[in-house]
Amino acid sequence: MKAIKVLTISGSLRKASFNSMALRAAEALAPESMNFTHADLHGLPHYDQDLRDTEIPAAVQTLDAQVRAADAVLIATPEYNYSIPGVLKDAIDWLSRMPDQPLNGKPVAIMSASMGVMGGVRAQYHLRQSLIFINAHVLNRPEIMIGSAHERFDADGKLTDAMTEKLIREQLVALAEWTNRLRADR
Repeated sequence: MKAIKVLTISGSLRKASFNSMALRAAEALAPESMNFTHADLHGLPHYDQDLRDTEIPAAVQTLDAQVRAADAVLIATPEYNYSIPGVLKDAIDWLSRMPDQPLNGKPVAIMSASMGVMGGVRAQYHLRQSLIFINAHVLNRPEIMIGSAHERFDADGKLTDAMTEKLIREQLVALAEWTNRLRADR
């Protein structure tokens, strides 16, 4: 089976982000056939059509190239005010306006982590709406919402919850199968 290049995107800029921790856990739990690259949204400007019309910022060009080079994308997002963080929305808005939009037809899996018990469920649904509109192929199941995230990671940021590990493994296997199925359809 051909290796799958996965780009991870954390919707949180925080150094001690539970979502970034979840992405690191995913990389550690992934099948050997998956290789990971991590996007960095620090320095990504707010979406601005005037700026887009003038010159696409370097941070946007880098993100665009990373998405294009990936076979699949794995996004982990916190929930801010019942939705996704502004930096993640800006990333999606920038990507959606690039020539030959790079998320079009791209397999995408979503997870979220939150200190609240619902684990970011509302943010995931908003993120799905945006991704579906730009024709990303969002993996439906398994859904991963890591509630009470502060109780599921240790002080070093390592995932300690066996059920969450199991779900992440299942999601990565499903993402690999989804990616391979979409490859075959092309």
